[in-house]
Amino acid sequence: MTFVADTLRIAYEKGLTRPLAWRKHQLEQLVKMLEENESTFLEALATDLGKPSVEGFMTDIAFVTGEVKSMIKNLKKWNKPERVGTPLVALPATSRLIPEPLGVVLVIAPWNYPIQLLLVPVAGAIAAGNAVVMKPSEVSAATAEVLGRLVPKYMDTSAVAIVEGGVPETTALLEQRFDHIFYTGNGTVGRIVMAAAVKNLTPVTLELGGKSPVLIDASANLRVAARRIAWGKWLNAGQTCVAPDYVMVDATVRDAFLAELGKAIAEFYGADPKASESYGRIVSPRHFDRLVALAGAGTIAIGGETDASSRYIAPTVLVDVDMAAPIMEEEIFGPLLPVIDVPSMNEAISYVNAHPHPLALYVFAEKKSIVADVLNRTTAGGVTVNGTIMHLTNPKLPFGGIGESGMGGYHGKAGVRLFQHLKPVLSRGTKLDPSIAYPPYTDRKAKILRKFL
Repeated sequence: MTFVADTLRIAYEKGLTRPLAWRKHQLEQLVKMLEENESTFLEALATDLGKPSVEGFMTDIAFVTGEVKSMIKNLKKWNKPERVGTPLVALPATSRLIPEPLGVVLVIAPWNYPIQLLLVPVAGAIAAGNAVVMKPSEVSAATAEVLGRLVPKYMDTSAVAIVEGGVPETTALLEQRFDHIFYTGNGTVGRIVMAAAVKNLTPVTLELGGKSPVLIDASANLRVAARRIAWGKWLNAGQTCVAPDYVMVDATVRDAFLAELGKAIAEFYGADPKASESYGRIVSPRHFDRLVALAGAGTIAIGGETDASSRYIAPTVLVDVDMAAPIMEEEIFGPLLPVIDVPSMNEAISYVNAHPHPLALYVFAEKKSIVADVLNRTTAGGVTVNGTIMHLTNPKLPFGGIGESGMGGYHGKAGVRLFQHLKPVLSRGTKLDPSIAYPPYTDRKAKILRKFL
């Protein structure tokens, strides 16, 4: 493991990963691995997160295969040199941008979507022509074990490697020289990754998180808003980096929204969500204890039931929240949803702007002027209007954060370009060799040059 980057670099420097045929075959193998072992992966996700099979298929299997199949379809087009214009002063010449791989890439994945958030960036790196080291999270241990067992069976191990383990293994990887590091997780570890990358001036992509707000105007369709917020919040039991973290709702419609939210929860998960086959569990006892402690910062309006033995926390809505409490300062990453009433969207916007830029922002309003005001006055990694999470399902929209919520975007073509250098190439002809820019410089040359420069 110590020299995995160097081992893969040998294959990369021999040119193994550059042919489109090799890239296409590796991408096809990724799809094959997921499709042939779907039930095994879904069982592992259920073990790690209590993830319902439909949810696991939707977010961790189908999401990945869809992305990868799109890369296969567009592989040639996305790796084709692009012709660009050439200024008069450089003529006769042509100019182009040639996509070239960076080298050996390290992808460090989190535990909440342990297949999707590992294999989508890995696929982008492979489609771009790189060798790749993948590091799954040890927290989602069952899924990591399946990946560790299957990846070497399906992928070319001379250029694609997987390293299992925890902090010591990740630390050892970060001591090696990579040409790009892609990390998804929290800001604390993100800073460690970035500090390690500085030693070799390695570029990094950080997909972090933060507190993704939901703003609900008085004009919003409250029933639709409640259903879409409930889906986005309690998907994966709230353990989603773009899950609604807190709601700021116009005070005049707060009670009506809470009533609709209660209906949506009951519709989705029944009177007893613990018995629902559509609701997941908290990943570990440590995370369970943290969430239970956070819940004490407000009054429970909906839910609140917990069971430590099964790591169950009900879909829980909090009101009258202490705005200075940890629940309003750190990413919740669980099934707790603070609902704060505000006099108007202006106050909600001011609150959002007084805090680090979120990874995602959601606004619900029927008034177009309200939506425009929120979009014009706030900054976020991505936005869904009158919905949650869905902006990241469009591969034509790069997904990523800004500031504290991360740097760099991926998905679709952006997920390939992220791991490439667009090499600028200007090719000059030799049949003509204008001497206008050559010495000796004369007044006549200066006049002519001033017309074109």
